[in-house]
Amino acid sequence: MQQAFVVCAYLLGLPLELTIIAVLLRSGEYRRYPFIFLYTVVDLLTTILEIQPALAYGSRTPQAKHEWALMFWYNERIMQVLVFLLVISLVYSATKHLRPRRTLLLGIICGTILFAAISFWFQYDPNPLAMSRYMTRWTRDLNFCAAILDLGLWAMLIGSRQKEYKLLLITGALGIQFTGGAIGQSLRDMSPVIVAAASDFTVVTNLARLFIWWQAFRGQPNTLPAGNGSPK
Repeated sequence: MQQAFVVCAYLLGLPLELTIIAVLLRSGEYRRYPFIFLYTVVDLLTTILEIQPALAYGSRTPQAKHEWALMFWYNERIMQVLVFLLVISLVYSATKHLRPRRTLLLGIICGTILFAAISFWFQYDPNPLAMSRYMTRWTRDLNFCAAILDLGLWAMLIGSRQKEYKLLLITGALGIQFTGGAIGQSLRDMSPVIVAAASDFTVVTNLARLFIWWQAFRGQPNTLPAGNGSPK
């Protein structure tokens, strides 16, 4: 059953990632959202790298499982860096009307780095066998931090006089992913019995983010002034 879910997730996720990349290239939106393009490309590449070891996980030796965990968590570190760069780039785009723009961004960047460093120091365990446990807790903390940043970005977009609906969709989709990641990693840390269900929940929220992004980029831009009732 779990194997079937993993296969279905790949069958849904890979085409969505390829479609988003294709739409960004065809529409030229990769110039406006370079970090979304970069994040999606790297996400696609790391996903492809993980397919074979993920599908063969149950039949592998303990050493092979440890090597797979190393690769997975190194990929996760890369994706966490990219996702924060992505959120910061979206904040930069959404704060073009604010005068203390650089101060705000500098504060966000410094605060994010400080939070990530403190969390890593607090959760880190030098025992190689404990890597999955401390990485699970660290990525839970990072997802929680990203969700807070995303919520602030969402509030700025909602309060803006010019409603950018595409950016709202992009931001909302990220919020679903971050919240799902924080909840999923918290559940993984609670009990080994629900690790599979927690991982599946995280995968579902990632697929939801991909689907919403696809819907956002395949449509036409519809930026409207506040108070306008419907898109033109």
